[in-house]
Amino acid sequence: MITWPDGFRSGFACFVGRPNAGKSTLTNALIGQKIAITSSRPQTTRHAIRGILHRPDAQLVVVDTPGLHKPRTLLGSRLNDVVRETWAEVDVVGFCVPADQPVGRGDEFIVNELRSVAGRTPVLGIVTKTDKARPEQIAERLTQLSELMAFADIVPCSAKSGDQVGLLADLLVEKLPEGPPLYPDGELTDEPEETLVAELVREAALEGVRDELPHSIAVTVEEMIEREDRDLLDIHATIFVERQSQKGIVIGRGGERLRRVGTDARRQIEALLGTKVFLDLHVTVAKDWQRDPRQLRKLGF
Repeated sequence: MITWPDGFRSGFACFVGRPNAGKSTLTNALIGQKIAITSSRPQTTRHAIRGILHRPDAQLVVVDTPGLHKPRTLLGSRLNDVVRETWAEVDVVGFCVPADQPVGRGDEFIVNELRSVAGRTPVLGIVTKTDKARPEQIAERLTQLSELMAFADIVPCSAKSGDQVGLLADLLVEKLPEGPPLYPDGELTDEPEETLVAELVREAALEGVRDELPHSIAVTVEEMIEREDRDLLDIHATIFVERQSQKGIVIGRGGERLRRVGTDARRQIEALLGTKVFLDLHVTVAKDWQRDPRQLRKLGF
């Protein structure tokens, strides 16, 4: 029989904001381990990734969502749907704006949509990336946030330095309902290993080619098989691009880029899974997959 302390709180929070607002880095900082991939390019996150923070007084499930944006493809529209479906179901929403960038029309657009849930769900204003900004910039961003809407709380923090990440966790937990833990102790995410592995491969593939094809890369894991004769996991994954020219960019001269992608991804995967990995990568063209409903379904969107 599961027991929990009196006053124990548990529930879901999600981070929303425009692309590249620091949501994934903040999710990782709160959980204390990398569960969401990060990149300096917008629209890196493509799934609602859940991370689980365990505390003596609470269990906070943090949902990192894709950046809400003006879609140019069917994929973009579906990512926006993921965001709206997520914030309609959580107990508290954190709206993120980076300290080093002015609040703009994209932020105002998201806040206007958030007003539809603010009546029933607390919304926190979060100024992220304070390590990148001067004190006067942070003060300006806090003022701009307070003028956007009546947030339940407003907090500046830095996922990179850890400054006020603990305070943010406290503020989110305060908004959760009382109830039993939702996940077993020690579990950090409920994402399938295949999903996390595919995301780490995509993150490695994005490095160095962000300007050429930041949104054209997708990854699927075909199989993960433990070798019977040794402590080694065979992973076979496919990297999808939209055009033949992009395939050449990902592979590189003589396969050099793809080998580097494999090395970087394997290191991250081994750290995640705690076992040695043999990673087999293939690159294939799925023409205009971001606009093709059939191919989007095949790729998990």
